[in-house]
Amino acid sequence: MALPKQVKIVEVGPRDGLQNEKEFVPTATKIELINRLSAAGFRNVEAASFVSPKWVPQMADGADVMAGIERRAGTIYSVLTPNLRGFEGALAARADEIVIFGAASEAFSQKNINCSIAESIERFAPVAAAAKEHKLRIRGSVSCALGCPYQGEVPVASVVDVVERFAALGCDEIDIADTIGVGTPKRTREVFEAVTQVFPREHLSGHFHDTYGQALANIYAALLEGVEIFHASVAGLGGCPYAKGATGNVATEDVLYLMNGLGIETGIDLAQVVDIGDFISNAIGRANVSRAGKALLAKARSEANTCV
Repeated sequence: MALPKQVKIVEVGPRDGLQNEKEFVPTATKIELINRLSAAGFRNVEAASFVSPKWVPQMADGADVMAGIERRAGTIYSVLTPNLRGFEGALAARADEIVIFGAASEAFSQKNINCSIAESIERFAPVAAAAKEHKLRIRGSVSCALGCPYQGEVPVASVVDVVERFAALGCDEIDIADTIGVGTPKRTREVFEAVTQVFPREHLSGHFHDTYGQALANIYAALLEGVEIFHASVAGLGGCPYAKGATGNVATEDVLYLMNGLGIETGIDLAQVVDIGDFISNAIGRANVSRAGKALLAKARSEANTCV
């Protein structure tokens, strides 16, 4: 299959990237991050999470963040909503899209929320129904699609089953997520080949973590399967509590550098994103793990120092 001519990059740094930061990131910093990302050309930004502050204290200011951002026309601002209470918060905050989630691993589901995969997804039925009633987009995220920290290998059939369950809830888009970053290109192609049989290829997305350094290779593998939507996190923000030392989400700068090299249109300004990665890394005192980002920053600074 030929590579896509253009792809959509969903920027997940403000939510998925920041949620595990131990020190609270000021609301104003989160707002500036989202505004700068929107200005760089992202058509979809995962902005906040409406979950209990008890479980994710970093996301306690979701309503304030959504109230403070400068909304760019044509940009989808997504929020995570685990239940009806979260949905009500998302609705009040004028979110464009809600995100619901379920694991493809029975062991992960039982260990984390003490119920089966089927039971966990069925809990989202009233949330999905409410979203449809209010004409909000719904995105379903399938975690542990390429491996589980508890059971190891996850059968492809299990991923397909979860995709079908999300489709039945009316999801507009479904993420195939390598939550702990153990996937490889061969497995990535197998999974996407299978799930495209039960859900439209153009509405599937790849969400890869770079724990084992395979994220870009997996993205290329997904491109070969015709996938046109990918998630990334500026400066590689994020981490996984189930994989010690994990670098977290694949860095947006690295993904954009890859896409530019392949001649695939994203509509996003890489130079701006490099600056944004530098901004947020400095703002929260965290190392920038984007290889392309750091290289381009070093090049820009070297050129600036040699100019007369």
